[in-house]
Amino acid sequence: MSGVTVAGSAGFCFGVRRAVDLAEREAAAHREIYSYGEIIHNTHETNRLAGLGVRCAGTLEEIPDGASVLIRAHGVTQAVYDALAAKGCAVFDATCPFVAKIHRIVAAESAAGRRIIILGSRNHPEVLGIAGWCQNAAVYETSEQVLEGIDTIDLPPDTPVSVVGQTTLNRASWDISVKILKKRYTNCKIFDTICNATDERQTEARSLAGRSDCMIVIGDKKSSNTKRLYEISKTLCPHVLLIEDAAELKEADVKALKGRVVGITAGASTPAWIIKEVSNMMSAETKIDTTEDFAAMLEESFKTLNNGDKVTGTVIAVSPTDVQVDLGVKHTAYIPVSELSDDPAYKVEENVKPGDEIEAVVVRVNDQEGTITLSKKRVDQLKGWETIEAAKEEHTPVEGVIIEENRGGVVATAHGVRVFIPASQTGVPKEESMAKLLKTKQTFYVTEINRQRKRVVGSIRQVLQEARKAAAEKVWETIEVGSEYEGTVKSLTSYGAFVDIGGVDGMIHISELSWGRIKHPSEVVAIGDTVKVYVIALDKENKKISLGYKRQEDNPWNIFTSKYQVGDVATVKILKFMPFGAFAEIVPGVDGLIHISQIADHRIAKAEEALTIGQEVEAKIIDINDEKKKVSLSIRALLMDEADED
Repeated sequence: MSGVTVAGSAGFCFGVRRAVDLAEREAAAHREIYSYGEIIHNTHETNRLAGLGVRCAGTLEEIPDGASVLIRAHGVTQAVYDALAAKGCAVFDATCPFVAKIHRIVAAESAAGRRIIILGSRNHPEVLGIAGWCQNAAVYETSEQVLEGIDTIDLPPDTPVSVVGQTTLNRASWDISVKILKKRYTNCKIFDTICNATDERQTEARSLAGRSDCMIVIGDKKSSNTKRLYEISKTLCPHVLLIEDAAELKEADVKALKGRVVGITAGASTPAWIIKEVSNMMSAETKIDTTEDFAAMLEESFKTLNNGDKVTGTVIAVSPTDVQVDLGVKHTAYIPVSELSDDPAYKVEENVKPGDEIEAVVVRVNDQEGTITLSKKRVDQLKGWETIEAAKEEHTPVEGVIIEENRGGVVATAHGVRVFIPASQTGVPKEESMAKLLKTKQTFYVTEINRQRKRVVGSIRQVLQEARKAAAEKVWETIEVGSEYEGTVKSLTSYGAFVDIGGVDGMIHISELSWGRIKHPSEVVAIGDTVKVYVIALDKENKKISLGYKRQEDNPWNIFTSKYQVGDVATVKILKFMPFGAFAEIVPGVDGLIHISQIADHRIAKAEEALTIGQEVEAKIIDINDEKKKVSLSIRALLMDEADED
């Protein structure tokens, strides 16, 4: 068996492509632009960009004040941004979104007082940049160094540490190092920051090297991820060549590979044209065996997309107005914020982040400007129709957001599809406004679909009815006299209040609402109030429940008897007069009678001759009838006591 297999992941990753595209675009827009360090780790590509006007500066001093500056894909420290701002430079940030994410992580963790541990190459620009966003970071290059504890030997086990990794770190080294650190530190947070593209590229290289007689790794020798590919290949393949371009591939090497199984992979910073040069040289001697036409694969980045095409890409940047997406093509793709979702409460920063995979539909291709406009919500709508139709067929509830109110009802959006809910199906009583549903999430059944007219009808009421029915069944299964519930007052009548205790209504008679005398239930409760009630009577056959609201511990008579006894003196308030005396309040809810003969120490014809309504006087408790809940009071007894003392 012989042939050459080219790794499908060979060449630019989306972060590198984004950096190169930004460099080309800004170089065309400015007469001269500086890059702080090499934009990517590939000498051939940086030389090509230099020809377009991108000047590489090794230090900040080499950059003039007010110049336009590109930040390299590997990222830089916070101090560099501050210095460029002080110099008045216009900054164009080509930092890989995955690297920028690590910057945010270490900055936040360091600010929280945690020690940062970075796994990666100590002097690599990416690692140097990461270390510049936190305080006193420890860097481990290998799992052996982690085991030895270099850099953190003085840290106690309970030190709060947060661990991140260089995006191109070898997965095996990461796993071993993390395992050691978890055992060493009891307060250890792990952030897996290895790029998915790196994982995929290294996994593919491992598989390819394992079945090849020779591996050719193409990439700049300064490139960290290229070195990783070379190291991986060396462990699995007996003959590995590391070259930067086709010129390094000697004629003797090419001839020696004829008739053998050869694998080709390339680092993330290796441009397609270099891979193509190597493949052309190899094709003169042996057959290129790939899962797809390699030339076509290389030209994939130049393919043309058409309106209506469904595409999948990777989010590389998020701004207040749009989301930039890498589609693996030369054009720059954007999704305007208005094309992300139909949900008015949708928050871009919470739902879309760099590195996310996203599906969209091509809305417009502008070859002149080199841009593609996409729409995510149209994909959601296509999927949404399938979801909505399945929900109706299977009678399953759908969750949506109410976005609009009209004369006939409300409109919800669910899975990108507009659903009309008639007023009678909203569950809102006629006398109440449907506006309270706006911007709320609601669950409803789909009751009608007309795909041609794009009409969908739903019912919240059906969901509420089913939920109420299920709740009622549960209540009737468990309810008994003495059961306590928290319910909602649904309506009031002259004789009591009706309370929903979870799908079932019970009634609180007016006499059970208060220990005092009330003329109407509204003096105690209002519609919508949440109340705690207990069952005092039950008729399961006729589905009737009598509820109690007033509590025994609030019984005024109990309060009175715990505070007073016969012979005690109380300050009472005169409430009303009767022909035979006056009634006075002893405590709220308990009145006592002062017989006319007990009001004064002399004969009076009427109580009002000695007392006035609202007057507070001292009276002696001369009798308590616990059975009839009656109290007898005497002012005269106090007067007589005073006379005896005199």
